[in-house]
Amino acid sequence: MKKGKYITDLYREIEKNTFNVEQAIKFIVDKKRDKFDETVEVSMNLGIDPRHADQMVRGVVSLPNGNGKTMKVAVFAKDKKAEEAKDAGADIVGAEELAEEMQSGNLNYDRVIATPDMMGVVGRIGKILGPKGLMPNPKLGTVTADVKLAVEAAKSGQVQYRAEKTGIVQAGVGKISFGSNKLIENVNSFIDAIQKARPSGAKGTFIKKISISSTMGVGINIDI
Repeated sequence: MKKGKYITDLYREIEKNTFNVEQAIKFIVDKKRDKFDETVEVSMNLGIDPRHADQMVRGVVSLPNGNGKTMKVAVFAKDKKAEEAKDAGADIVGAEELAEEMQSGNLNYDRVIATPDMMGVVGRIGKILGPKGLMPNPKLGTVTADVKLAVEAAKSGQVQYRAEKTGIVQAGVGKISFGSNKLIENVNSFIDAIQKARPSGAKGTFIKKISISSTMGVGINIDI
């Protein structure tokens, strides 16, 4: 089936029905493309203004079934902590030389972790890491003395989230090959994490809209 007709037919089916999380996931899995293991994404429109510090939504969530993505992790650490990071599966571990490498343009990492004593080095390249969403942050567990736990969490499919300027939070929560049950568990875990992350400054309706989609599919609005 051509992509245009495929998408058009999906929209027609969606317009006829309302969906909860379970129904949306089962619909997406049933309509999957055979040649491509699509990522399932959740997008949530929140009643916040992230320009205000007391309305920012940011954090991490460990999905019960991982997210299906192979995470490339860099760690700033020395001596014993460097060895712990390597043993935990970090892709690269270093200090000043790692900072120089990143400064030269090598930022092909999904997560950057640092021990507290290395933040002086990391701070020098903050302007490079920040825009990429890679700057280590204690609130996200990426500035920590327990680098073993941080690396293992990243490798296991821990997802970071942060509200965009428009108040939207979104994340990939798994692959269609996970099957409906595991995807439903992941989606519910992500939604629950966002609900619990409601900031003190949020007034009125916090979660305004939830949409679930796959890479090649269409967005399905969830009846909330």
